[in-house]
Amino acid sequence: MAQSVPVVIGVGDIVNRSLKLEDALEPSELILRAIQEALRDTGLAKTAQSKLQASIDSIAVVRSWTWPYPDLPGLLCSKLEINPTHKEYTEHGGNSPGRAFDEAARRVAQNQCKVAVVTGGEALASLNAFAKARKLPPSGWTKVETVVDSVFSPTSRDLPEGSLNAMVGQAWAADNTGGLGNIHEIGAPIHVYPLYENGFRAHRGQSIADNNKESAKLYGEFAKVAENNPYAWNHGRPAATEEYIGAVSEKNRMICFPYPMLMNAFNTVNLAGACILTSTAFAEELGVPKDRWIYPLGGAGTRDSYDSPCISRSLDAAMEVSNLKKEQVDCYDFYSCFPIVPKLACQHLGLSLDKPEKPITLLGGLTSFGGAGNNYSMHAFPAMVRELRKGKMQNGLVLANGGVATYQYAVCLSSKPRADQSPYPEKNPLPAVNTDIPAPEVDPVAEGEAVVETYTVEFDRKGKPFRGHIVGRLKSNDHRFIANHGDNSTLQQLSSYSKEPIGRAGYVKKDDKKKGRNLFVFADSSNL
Repeated sequence: MAQSVPVVIGVGDIVNRSLKLEDALEPSELILRAIQEALRDTGLAKTAQSKLQASIDSIAVVRSWTWPYPDLPGLLCSKLEINPTHKEYTEHGGNSPGRAFDEAARRVAQNQCKVAVVTGGEALASLNAFAKARKLPPSGWTKVETVVDSVFSPTSRDLPEGSLNAMVGQAWAADNTGGLGNIHEIGAPIHVYPLYENGFRAHRGQSIADNNKESAKLYGEFAKVAENNPYAWNHGRPAATEEYIGAVSEKNRMICFPYPMLMNAFNTVNLAGACILTSTAFAEELGVPKDRWIYPLGGAGTRDSYDSPCISRSLDAAMEVSNLKKEQVDCYDFYSCFPIVPKLACQHLGLSLDKPEKPITLLGGLTSFGGAGNNYSMHAFPAMVRELRKGKMQNGLVLANGGVATYQYAVCLSSKPRADQSPYPEKNPLPAVNTDIPAPEVDPVAEGEAVVETYTVEFDRKGKPFRGHIVGRLKSNDHRFIANHGDNSTLQQLSSYSKEPIGRAGYVKKDDKKKGRNLFVFADSSNL
């Protein structure tokens, strides 16, 4: 049987901005409404919408942070009164929407399904409101076996079993499953993305002050996009200015250097998104207007093992399997939990960070649009579909990022079918894990002269630095290590805007008070 041509025919976004407990809707309800909105978005009459809904035979749901559903895809199928042959609840990771979308398009293309839905949603703002009120969500929320005693908990993808890898080609963050990461209290995204940013800044020879201005300008522009996006969490509020984002203040306190709060993802949102994909043949049979059709062209994604080439490799491979050159891509939506992710993407594609030649966000970033758990990029697909439907742009690319810049998935979409009329790619062209990048040996216990490769500093709620994290190299054997600051002078120097810590020499030795921990001091600091 000949392959089919997949098209997106309906998209939907739902936002519930109310923080009133009586207005709280659980994720499954938000997702259901997003799917219903996607059905309406097809432009079909109600009878044809019902036929489309009944034909859904594939559903993929991005795993929720909010509520530990025993079977969220099954629950949604019950509400929609469908019985699809393919039901999937993804693993954790912000790359999951990209992978699920690409695989849904592939199932349609290979005639493994007639209608595919990809969807997801979060109600973290409502859950947070219940926590603040010291109340549980109402009995109407789906019953779960797991006790929900906190709003956030690290996911297995955020803190993987192996090593967390930071800074392109230069830094390493350790195992967080009771090993070095746990000992040195590092491993969460708020720790690791700053390691990338600081290392990338030093790699480019950029000053700390100029780096801050660059990040603030980037996120100031993103905030303007979110201000005008009706589905953004911050829609209707004046966009935070570049000056405000870059200035550390009581309301914009430093989290982990160099990122103040407004350069961090904001996750307490209530958002859901959905896309409906089918074949051109079934779209025609239903009578979906052709001006609603948007063509997935191809996608690619991979996971890093020791380095972080997966952003560049995923971007390149997605364009290659889509038969596109970067000059043919008219707009992007780059995942942006922290400024470093769009920076790395722009750097690879040769896009200006000061004034990008093309849109690099359609949503407005995870700070201003809202960091909907794993589901941020699920909203990028509807935004891209709407943008391409306008007719001014033909090709777009969505980059979905997960873990600590260690999981990526890029997908290309177009208002036109594949230029050479070739079938949709049969598979993801990239390996599941990149294993071809050499990595330096890591010394769990390190001692001797050393050089800082990258670093970050954690700040408390009063704005004071309290813990330094150093990734460095031993001069004796060129092995890597991870350490905390060894004295107050080193901590203050790491927190400084005036002198670059990366490349500076110092000493590392084991901590006599905490087993397994390394401590680092600069050479011009006091002795351990």
